Amino acid sequence: MSAPVLVRRTVRGATALRGGGAWRPTPYQLFGFLFWLVMSLAYWRVPLCCDAGQHAAVVERLKDDLLHPRHPMADLPGAGSPYYSPFALAQGGFARLTGLGGWEVLRLTGPLNLLVLLSGIGRFVRVLTPRPWAPVLALGAMTLLWGLERAWWSGYLNLMSMTGNLAYPSALAIGLAFWAWALTGALARNAGAVRYVGPSGLRPVPGYAALGALYGLILLVHPITAVAAALGAVALIAGWQRRWGPAALGRWALTGAVALLTAACWPYFDVFALAGDDSVDAMHRRLYLDLGGQFGLALLGLPALWLRARRTSWRDPLVLMFVLDCLMVAYGWVSGHYTYGRILGLTLVAPQFALAVELAAPRPWPVWRRLLGGAAAAGACAGFLTVQAGAVVPAGFEQPPSWPDYAWAARHIGPGEVVIADGYYAVHAIAGYGPNLAAPAWPDAALDEKERLRRAADVRAYLDPGSSRAERAAVVRRYHARWVLLTPRQRVPGEAVVVAWSRRTGEVLARLPGTTR
Repeated sequence: MSAPVLVRRTVRGATALRGGGAWRPTPYQLFGFLFWLVMSLAYWRVPLCCDAGQHAAVVERLKDDLLHPRHPMADLPGAGSPYYSPFALAQGGFARLTGLGGWEVLRLTGPLNLLVLLSGIGRFVRVLTPRPWAPVLALGAMTLLWGLERAWWSGYLNLMSMTGNLAYPSALAIGLAFWAWALTGALARNAGAVRYVGPSGLRPVPGYAALGALYGLILLVHPITAVAAALGAVALIAGWQRRWGPAALGRWALTGAVALLTAACWPYFDVFALAGDDSVDAMHRRLYLDLGGQFGLALLGLPALWLRARRTSWRDPLVLMFVLDCLMVAYGWVSGHYTYGRILGLTLVAPQFALAVELAAPRPWPVWRRLLGGAAAAGACAGFLTVQAGAVVPAGFEQPPSWPDYAWAARHIGPGEVVIADGYYAVHAIAGYGPNLAAPAWPDAALDEKERLRRAADVRAYLDPGSSRAERAAVVRRYHARWVLLTPRQRVPGEAVVVAWSRRTGEVLARLPGTTR
């Protein structure tokens, strides 16, 4: 006769108390990782373009001198340039430690910024709703529900635009804004498990101060994104903060004060002086053109916003956020400060995320939600097939811009040497390799805009076929120019010596007289 066998029965919940059990990824962790992998590969596949040369130049200048960097694109002092943010300083420090150039640092920065962005989206959506599929749907809505025309600008985070701007300060700032909104929402409604609270029932003061430092960091990294971040914070506080009193008012005032103090203490530039700078307004007017074509699909989220307002009140945070953002965009148009149109990308977040939260509801669905889901799916497919597919599908769809690189010219030009050029691609890219331009491509608070325009006029005069040798020599002496980079249609000055040319673009690099490498 066999001895009795003792069998231990597992008590439900015991493994949870001991921290055991198999880990299972949430839907967003799984799809978020896949999205990060695919978009990182897509970002690395496409040549860097557009503003990337400016940001690569910033890294190069900080690599040369972290404490007193020169102007990003000109042989001038760089004091006061808003490009020298904490984010850029970290990039420059990394470049100094590793020896990498500005372009290589941007290549590595893109996936890191994407990681901050994806984690911030997940955190923010979890504050809005516990529905597990809501962050997945929010990511899909944010990247696909834009319009049937290409919307490509810094701060626009659709699939197509992501292939070019993931390394920009705006991408990091938006990711940090999602984190700031998540923390603001949690503090405003006192959500989540709180181990220690004060006598007022509110969270400890240091948490509010840390949140203020985060908003201050966003302001320094990308000031225009900070405008949208601040509007979102106001919407979350106004929508969810219920118990108002001296303690609550004091805590939120501390958050605002720390944010401003953090920005004010940054030694590289005065962020508050940018409020009166209208040098970039004219170039942003195009943001207000073709709004329906670029953003029309996001309107599919308006019914979801209306439902949120009807179920709760107009104080719903996403409803308030959308209204405040629209008012700021409208102010930009009416006042002529078109730079505020830069927040259009974040203006879409409220309807996109409201739609995602609505469609993440458990089944069975009523008829109206099925119709809404069908419309959203059709919109996402239309957006993907007409505009966004080329970002991740390398053939068969319209592709992202494919700019030429200028390594062929940069290998002949010494760091900091001045180049005369006015070709569209050249003036946007060449400074990213280390050289300077006689006339910078972009406005910058470190250089008076009238001076920049005067320099541009001098470059045009130098490249004018009718210019005399004496006139060209005067421009060369004025800007200490050593090189001229010519488009195929521009003639080589008689005094210049051709050094290299590009097979792809037909551009020619020539050395100016009396200069040596």
